[in-house]
Amino acid sequence: MTDLTQNAYLRIKGNEYRKKYIIDTSDAQHFFRGQPVVIDQSADTINVTPYVNGVTVAPDDVFVGIAAEEKITASGDPETTEIEVIDYPSIVGFPSAVFDNADLGKTVYMSDSAVLSETAADNPQLGK
Repeated sequence: MTDLTQNAYLRIKGNEYRKKYIIDTSDAQHFFRGQPVVIDQSADTINVTPYVNGVTVAPDDVFVGIAAEEKITASGDPETTEIEVIDYPSIVGFPSAVFDNADLGKTVYMSDSAVLSETAADNPQLGK
């Protein structure tokens, strides 16, 4: 699996809706634009973290949207740094080698921060 190492190109259909979240700084965090953003209930029940391949997504974890900007925090920083996240009802388009027009309507997951997937196990559900 290959996580993002730079900001991703995103296509937005219609209006882009954003919301701000506070970043969990119990560990150093590096968000890239286009990365899934989650609340990892096992680490912090309120603040967000970037989704990467090494994160196991549990049923009670919350997918909040797609990072709208690149943001870096250090471990132990005050939990006051915000990140803007593209959220529902925005429609975000990703380039994909996994899906094509025949897959319209299928549930979409991310197996790491750069690859769309049809696999639900331990992956955040993004939508359809």
